[in-house]
Amino acid sequence: MPAKAQKEKYLIVVESPAKTKTIKKFLDSDYEVVASMGHIKDLPKSKLGVDTKTFAAEYELLKTKLKIIAAIKKAAKNVGTVYLAPDPDREGEAIAWHIADELKKQNTKLRIERVMFNEITKQAVLEGIKNHGKLNERMYDSYLARRILDRLVGYQISPLLWDKVRRGLSAGRVQSVAVRLICDREKEREAFVPQEYWSIEGSFITPGKDVFETKLAAVDGKAVDIKNGDTAQTLVQEIKKQNYNVAGIEQKERKSYPVPPFITSTLQQESIKRLRFTADRTMKIAQKLYEGIELGKEGHTALITYMRTDSVRIADEALSNVRAYINTAFGKDYLPQSPNVYKNKKSAQDAHEAVRPTRFDLPPDKVKKYLSDQEYALYRLIWERFVASQMTPAVFRQMVVQIKGGRFLFRATGSTLLFDGYLRVYEEQREESLLPALNNNDPLQLKEVAPHQHFTEPPPRYTEASLVKELEEKGIGRPSTYATILFTIQQRGYVVKDEGRFKPTELGNIVTEMLIKNFPQIMDIGFTADMEDKLDNVEEGNTNYIELLKAFYKTFAQLLVKAGKQMKNMKATEEKTDIKCEKCGSPMVIKWGRNGMFLACSNYPECKNTKNFKRDENGAITVIENEKSDLKCELCGGSMLIKRTRSGARFLACENYPKCKNTKSYAIDVKCPECGGAVAERSTKKGRLFYGCTNYPKCHFVSWNKPVNKVCPKCGSKYLIEKYTQKDGVVIACPNKDCGYVEKK
Repeated sequence: MPAKAQKEKYLIVVESPAKTKTIKKFLDSDYEVVASMGHIKDLPKSKLGVDTKTFAAEYELLKTKLKIIAAIKKAAKNVGTVYLAPDPDREGEAIAWHIADELKKQNTKLRIERVMFNEITKQAVLEGIKNHGKLNERMYDSYLARRILDRLVGYQISPLLWDKVRRGLSAGRVQSVAVRLICDREKEREAFVPQEYWSIEGSFITPGKDVFETKLAAVDGKAVDIKNGDTAQTLVQEIKKQNYNVAGIEQKERKSYPVPPFITSTLQQESIKRLRFTADRTMKIAQKLYEGIELGKEGHTALITYMRTDSVRIADEALSNVRAYINTAFGKDYLPQSPNVYKNKKSAQDAHEAVRPTRFDLPPDKVKKYLSDQEYALYRLIWERFVASQMTPAVFRQMVVQIKGGRFLFRATGSTLLFDGYLRVYEEQREESLLPALNNNDPLQLKEVAPHQHFTEPPPRYTEASLVKELEEKGIGRPSTYATILFTIQQRGYVVKDEGRFKPTELGNIVTEMLIKNFPQIMDIGFTADMEDKLDNVEEGNTNYIELLKAFYKTFAQLLVKAGKQMKNMKATEEKTDIKCEKCGSPMVIKWGRNGMFLACSNYPECKNTKNFKRDENGAITVIENEKSDLKCELCGGSMLIKRTRSGARFLACENYPKCKNTKSYAIDVKCPECGGAVAERSTKKGRLFYGCTNYPKCHFVSWNKPVNKVCPKCGSKYLIEKYTQKDGVVIACPNKDCGYVEKK
């Protein structure tokens, strides 16, 4: 008898172990699923790793992945086909190519296929395997072009900054332009001159004795424009003498249409605004929801589609499912006759769908008990946004009333929500301003009138949400890179957050100015956006990536040589001042150090006196004297001075430094809620301010927000925290998220 044909075995390689659990549920025992744990190869850390003539890249196996690649190779020995299924983007394509390269070294005859899953559901996985294809060389070339560009810029500009400013700094093709946006905005704010203007508001009484508020809109038929208080007061006195009546009523219905489902950038923006998550935190949580969560009897289940996308396209099956859900959950009045269709931006890749739920039998409240608070909040946001995007518009009745008296025209507006539509799902109903019943020519009695002073305001600093929006609108970077950009520019110390908004540091301003002067092309916003289009062209097969790199490097290499000779050396720069050293009488000079500008005695090294300083708007220098605390140094008896770290955290240091190097934590007036010890200001290694117990490591209490010695009146928490919100500014709140107690400071 002939031998029985052996059934073929298959190997699927994905990026994360979480995906392996989800995918294994959908396949039989003929399939083995393993994870690469991300990239297995990269350019070397110790050198450039790119031949600047041929642009060949020296990729090497990561030492941390040697065991993993060995396990993949071992698993591949027992199969006839390997399906490479890393994420469906440029990074995922690179991982697939690198794994394929290693497997081919072992077995040149091994059948290797590329599969892509936009969502980790049974149908998507089975269809992905069925419709497998070959590795995408154009996508891999696009990845190589971007990676090599970033390496050329980062590894060749950064050493210049080490030499001229300080070690450890970095420059990036995209990150440096993001810092420039923040620095440019700060310059706009500094140059801004506030302009005074006034408004006049009045309240009127109707014949039915109802009172409503209005605003002065015109004088003598011209739009109101009041420049000063004297003019406002003169107008107020004249307004009081007039008789008033309703001069016109306009009513109309207004529709508010739903917004498109999420793409990466809008998901980050709304998550920052509504949930107060950073872009980085948003993407990490979304990654978990995409890869799968353990849902009890359901097992490991993926809840959303792939979260790195710039397309608002929706699959037909998903449209059918969501429309059925809307009809069942809310009724036919909330379901449009046909699906709502949204247009992509010209730059959208359209390789993947919008970010949406994978299953409509798993609404947020059904899976809440299996999710962390943050996972639930983000899943609910994605769910509600997608459902709302396929609902009918909300309808408002809008009313505008004109009130005439002499040469003055007041205007009042109000609206009433007639039908909530999509707002029933995605946004809480708002309190609408209502106007009383009025008719044309109704006489009105002026109850009160008052002037209000205002000043024009400078352009606001960027929040994470508004910076992501700006990067997207200007075509800088790609949605998948925004979170990394925002994290990196803070980690490098180029920007800090001040009440939730980005502010450039002294280091950020100096490095940005040096890069603009020496590398104008790299720092040009238009050039950076144009490069993104060229990288897309590589993926589309319209541009050869080697030719792209050659064209870029021809100019860049010339700038490198020029910058090496001409870039200002901050380390060697000294600026003379009129300030005298109180220790030896020599003039003080401004120098650049690890933590920025400082005053140093020109008689160094004989005199090592240093001071912090600040400049006013006219450039005048004021010495910042270290504040003395009431404590004495237990080592030498000197006074302990209050100093600050780069992050702003205070600490105590002996005044006799460098002879005495004693330092201590700066304790705030708050007892540790866990052990009763003192709470002190601290800094992380990356320079972020936090608060921790002085009894560490015995006590592990920490808080990113400043603790307040006050018991929560709602839940009894031993302490409250002081934090900043975009809506209310600085507030005192309960640290317990389930409590929700908030009071204005």
